[in-house]
Amino acid sequence: MTTLDLTPRVDQSPTGSLGDTLALVGRCLRRSTRQLDTLLLAVMLPVMLLLMFVYVFGGAIQSGMDYVDFVVPGILLLTAGYGASTTAVDVASDITAGIMDRFRSMPIRATGVMTGHVAASMARNAVSTALVVGIALLIGFDAKASVLDWCAAIGLIALYVAALTWIAVAIGVVASGPEAASGFSFAILFLPYVSSAFVPVESMPSVLSSIAAWNPVTPVADTLRGLLLGTPVGSSAAQAVAWCVGLLLVGWVASSVLFRRQR
Repeated sequence: MTTLDLTPRVDQSPTGSLGDTLALVGRCLRRSTRQLDTLLLAVMLPVMLLLMFVYVFGGAIQSGMDYVDFVVPGILLLTAGYGASTTAVDVASDITAGIMDRFRSMPIRATGVMTGHVAASMARNAVSTALVVGIALLIGFDAKASVLDWCAAIGLIALYVAALTWIAVAIGVVASGPEAASGFSFAILFLPYVSSAFVPVESMPSVLSSIAAWNPVTPVADTLRGLLLGTPVGSSAAQAVAWCVGLLLVGWVASSVLFRRQR
């Protein structure tokens, strides 16, 4: 008796993988457009935080420069964190609804499923980041960056967003549900507050300053600030890239392993 092999065969070619990924990116983006409340919050929350920090807290914080110039990089990183936390919830929702099980039964790469969420998150973050920069320029942000500085800043933000989003995907896979994923991803949102994103590290109490010095957000914020304001970035640039690449690799490996083991 002949046995039929009904196991779906994954197209291993580069074009097949790209097609799978693009289809899944499109799915995630269409899903975002249908969730108007989440989309509006992702776009408007960073702007509201920018205005609050500049006009409510800015006068009480001694940053050594106009506070709007100091805080904009921090708001951009906070925007990335919020976008990443949303991705964790989306991944957990797909798993809870059984959509991931359906994907496993289809002839597509497992990495394509997760890459779709990451790419969609980066697209949403691009819109939020552009809006924050535009509003910041309107309220007095004095960016002195050259064209190369702007390109480097955009590249660093993209790398940071990708790193956080892969970490968020891993959180979404391992979480028991969307609510748990939202709770676990709170740590991603909290990181910029204990760094140089909003206040100089030197102004913090000794314990907090030590924590901030080892916080991966600190070199990213310092580098981004230097690039946007046209000031020297020093060794923080290498540290920022190293942290982002390291977190990205950890998130990618963890999410890939957890996704294959998750049932």
